[in-house]
Amino acid sequence: MRNLDVTPLRSFMAVADLGGVTKAAGFLNLTQSAVSMQLKRLEEMLGVDLLDRSGRSIALTAEGEQLLGFARRMVALNDEIIRRLSHQEFEGEITLGVPHDIVYPVVPQVLKQLRSSYPRVRVQLVSSHTRSLKEQFEKGEIDLILTTESVAGGEELCQMQLAWIGSPGGATWRRRPLRFASGRNCLFRPLALGKLEQGGIEWENALETLSDRSVEVTVAADMAVTVMIQETKPPHLEVVDHGGALPALGKQCINMYGAERQAGEVISHMADLLRQGFRNAGRKHETEATPHLVAL
Repeated sequence: MRNLDVTPLRSFMAVADLGGVTKAAGFLNLTQSAVSMQLKRLEEMLGVDLLDRSGRSIALTAEGEQLLGFARRMVALNDEIIRRLSHQEFEGEITLGVPHDIVYPVVPQVLKQLRSSYPRVRVQLVSSHTRSLKEQFEKGEIDLILTTESVAGGEELCQMQLAWIGSPGGATWRRRPLRFASGRNCLFRPLALGKLEQGGIEWENALETLSDRSVEVTVAADMAVTVMIQETKPPHLEVVDHGGALPALGKQCINMYGAERQAGEVISHMADLLRQGFRNAGRKHETEATPHLVAL
């Protein structure tokens, strides 16, 4: 009878989540050769290749993708058994800061998974703007933050597409001057307005507000358009299919700060869940955006 060891499964998960042996070794506080040896033994035991090493970056094979889900469940169950039977249940409170526009759909899933693993840990969620979150993090008021930034910073989790967002079936985006709505603290605002001015598109403010909910209501009523990360738009709004009538906006980096190894077990586990969630979301978008060739 063959038995799987949890240790190489941890290394495999780290390589999959962080995108390479070097980063995984640093995260696990192991040498690269130790991580590589664990992966080799795991592949030999299972008789399959788990990693596709043919490209510049490491990718999972079909068998590796299948193992990853099982590995997460086995490692989580192992850790839960150790905590509960050794009376090492974690208690206390941690604070997570997330920009309001990327809370959905990943963060609720992460909080649910974390609660399952650490039921006695309270999580305080702070939803604000990137600028404010970084200031609070620097003051030590928040343990772990996510940000939306035009450049990589901290640890980059993925990149997501910015898009013009409007009311389903709306026509405001066709009118000129273009009525634009965003909160005064929105980091996407200067980018969007700069793109409009570069493209020679006349625009006007639809409202002055600090409330993101007011922006959503205005856009949903087809009284303005706004700019959001495409993958995290609310279901009652839609990406404007403008056919090139509005300028391209590029991508934003989803960055994470505070996930250093010394941060502690609970924060490290939350960071792992956030890495997995946002990278899966980023891969899903890339897959949907890639045109499929159909043989005729």
